Amino acid sequence: MSTIRLVVVDDHALFRAGLISLLSEMPGLQVVGEAGNGAEALEVIRRTRPDVVLLDVNMPVMGGVETVRALRKGSGPKILMLTISKNDEDLLGAITAGADGYLLKNSEPDELRKAILLVHEGMSVLSPHVTRQVLRAVSSDVSRSQDLGLSSREMEVLACLAQGHTTSQIGEQLFISENTVKTHVRHILEKLEASNRAEAVSKAIQLGLIGQE
Repeated sequence: MSTIRLVVVDDHALFRAGLISLLSEMPGLQVVGEAGNGAEALEVIRRTRPDVVLLDVNMPVMGGVETVRALRKGSGPKILMLTISKNDEDLLGAITAGADGYLLKNSEPDELRKAILLVHEGMSVLSPHVTRQVLRAVSSDVSRSQDLGLSSREMEVLACLAQGHTTSQIGEQLFISENTVKTHVRHILEKLEASNRAEAVSKAIQLGLIGQE
């Protein structure tokens, strides 16, 4: 496996230093840059060209969501939000802006490494703690899903995506093959006009297909 190049962006210097130290000990990962806010990050990212950026949400000068929007104007790196915020607005704002994942800072090291690997591979990642906070279940208002042409099975797959499940986990839970799961996910992305799984979940929330606490 090739080394995944990382940039760490967080305004708390002590946390940033500790995170860099932790990441440096993980096999297959290399921190190539760091920044204390989004404005600094854009320059660091331009210079170092990382594979994945770990980005805090609430920062001075230029916050995380604004930084995501700026990065998504070009063919930028994968973006994993790493924050203490469980705020619905922060979560939906980051995902809608184009973040590939959203993880809380109290996550275990193994969970963080797995999230980085998944995001690097093109998967979307939502912290289970976040999904439990902002997601409940598929809305009972089926008419909205029918208006979008979503089948009952696609709604079940969408609910699993909202819970952060992988393709294999969805297949096991719904007793269908991984290829069938991928087909349903592709149809969901097309019908919701979403570019990735996380954006599909975000749009489903906004449309009322997925319930919120």
